[in-house]
Amino acid sequence: MLHFPQWKLILVIGIVVAGIVFALPNVFPRATMENMPSWLPHKQVHLGLDLQGGAHLLYQLDENEMTEDWLGTIRDDVRETLRKNRIPYIDLMQNVAERTVSVKIREGGDFDKAYSELRKLSVPVGGTLGGFSGAHNFDVDQSGDNGIVLKVTEAGLTQRMNSAIQASIETIRRRVDAFGTTEPSIQRQGRNRVLVQVPGISDVERLKKLIGETGKLEFKLVDPSANAAQLAESKQVPPDDDLLYSTSTPPVPYAIKKETLVSGESLVDAQPSFDQRTGEPVVTFRFDATGAKRFGKVTQENVGLPFAIVLDGKVISAPVIREPILGGSGQISGRFNVQEANDLAVLLRSGALPAKLTVIEERTVGASLGADSIAAGKKAALLGLMLVVLFMFAAYGLFGLFANIALLINIALIFGVLSLIGSTLTLPGIAGIVLTMGIAVDANVLINERIREEIRAGKSPFASVEAGYTRAMSTIVDSNVTTLLSTLVLFWLGSGPVRGFAVTLSIGILASMFTAVTVTRLMVVYWMRWARPAMVPI
Repeated sequence: MLHFPQWKLILVIGIVVAGIVFALPNVFPRATMENMPSWLPHKQVHLGLDLQGGAHLLYQLDENEMTEDWLGTIRDDVRETLRKNRIPYIDLMQNVAERTVSVKIREGGDFDKAYSELRKLSVPVGGTLGGFSGAHNFDVDQSGDNGIVLKVTEAGLTQRMNSAIQASIETIRRRVDAFGTTEPSIQRQGRNRVLVQVPGISDVERLKKLIGETGKLEFKLVDPSANAAQLAESKQVPPDDDLLYSTSTPPVPYAIKKETLVSGESLVDAQPSFDQRTGEPVVTFRFDATGAKRFGKVTQENVGLPFAIVLDGKVISAPVIREPILGGSGQISGRFNVQEANDLAVLLRSGALPAKLTVIEERTVGASLGADSIAAGKKAALLGLMLVVLFMFAAYGLFGLFANIALLINIALIFGVLSLIGSTLTLPGIAGIVLTMGIAVDANVLINERIREEIRAGKSPFASVEAGYTRAMSTIVDSNVTTLLSTLVLFWLGSGPVRGFAVTLSIGILASMFTAVTVTRLMVVYWMRWARPAMVPI
């Protein structure tokens, strides 16, 4: 006698209903779902770049710029260390090509002490606590008479690059999220590249500009004694100044002190706003406690002097400090429009990139191409579904109908799980769903053929069905588990489209094992109990 426990019936019905409920939002337009009750699931399957269009951008991190900045930091540390220990020195220089910082100790008697103190600046790669201590971030060696050279190691540079790439990915993600797009794909490629795929975005140029900006904000004093216009003509800039230009058109030159008084690293928030007096768009900012204290001290000591706000080497504005700003907040004005103010606020909130990013590959997928892909995917899926349904019904009659119902439930479960986990559906993902249709009914083919064999052996209808499900179980599990293992390897080693295919196929395999073995058996059990057939219509 076929047996199906009550608790299993409740569990199966619960899983099927839950899958259908979570899949339903994908049937209706997004606008319709917004008007549905809040207690209903609203999450829809996100469409990938190949289905709804968008931007594919491959960026390369400027390794030379990153190395130059790092050498500059090392040089500053060397200067501070020697001054702290009152060791006179000359010829403190950095060489980006050779990745070195060199310094010459003025007095020979101070060399050993200087060498010992500078060696303390070099730390093991991976950190000082429990990290790998075999290699350091840079080596400290003697060079000539009283000369010391600090040379960046390959291990140190690799660690620095890894940190820079990770920081770049996090910064890019914060900037892309400001567009309100769903499921952007941001991942590392190779040593110094970052792949950015943003589906559903229309303003690609704005996206490129927002991502490509380094976002390095600095507050510096304008040199009141220098004539910037004359310096721009003569190109003879004082050693303590930099000649920078404004972002306006035409650009205006400024003689800016090299020393950074406050940096954007101290910012905790930046928001677009409007100036209460002029009504023009501005960006308001707020420092952390340390930055607020430093900003207040700088403005207090320089009342009446122009104070330049510099972003990526360009002067946004250079207002005169009329009174000390002690609250740790202020505003940046620069004749922005609303979009420019919004983008600048996003740049400042997301933080600066560790180095410049350059686009080395760009592909834009149009919305019409995505729509064509969706239409082609729908046709393939519907054609495959129709052929499978017709074959199963023609080959197995009523039991084929049970298999077809289970197949529809299988597809609903796939979309329900994809919606629940927030996965992205790509064109290869649709291929995975189409392939799942064949895999799903394959288990029912095995069961039905086994039932036919038991009937030919002379068993009763109930015994034939029971034996068919029981004896086909091991074959079904073995075939599906081996396929599942293959898809898991694809997901683990693959990326992009390969992963999209692996995700939908993995979910489809698990759903097919559930529907083929459990759902169809439930339908067959209750039909046979109700009909009490003298023979199995298969």
